[in-house]
Amino acid sequence: MAVQFDLVSPERRLASVQATEVQIPGAEGDLTAMAGHAPTITTMRPGILKAVSAEGTKAYIVTGGFAEITATGVSVLAERAVPVEEATPALMESLVAEVRDAASGSEDKDAADKVVADMMAVRTAIGQ
Repeated sequence: MAVQFDLVSPERRLASVQATEVQIPGAEGDLTAMAGHAPTITTMRPGILKAVSAEGTKAYIVTGGFAEITATGVSVLAERAVPVEEATPALMESLVAEVRDAASGSEDKDAADKVVADMMAVRTAIGQ
């Protein structure tokens, strides 16, 4: 069974496919949504979101946002989202700088440091 997966960011709609599973970098930990999942809304941390469908696995870099999961669908509203294959070194440097800038204004230094570390881990995970 599949779920309807939709991924949008302020810039564009990145995906709308039937997926067998969606792997989400949740703020409280990674989770995988599949058909029949309990209704859940979660915030996301910087990470790699993956959707597995009949077309294969498609991976996206997300900087944060929200995911709404139901038994029949997964809707992700990302702060920023980029397909991994479009992630150039210059783009990754820009994303890391954005996260650092946002974190610098935070009152919770530990949480801000964690967000920056998560973005740096994404950069390492994609080999940059």
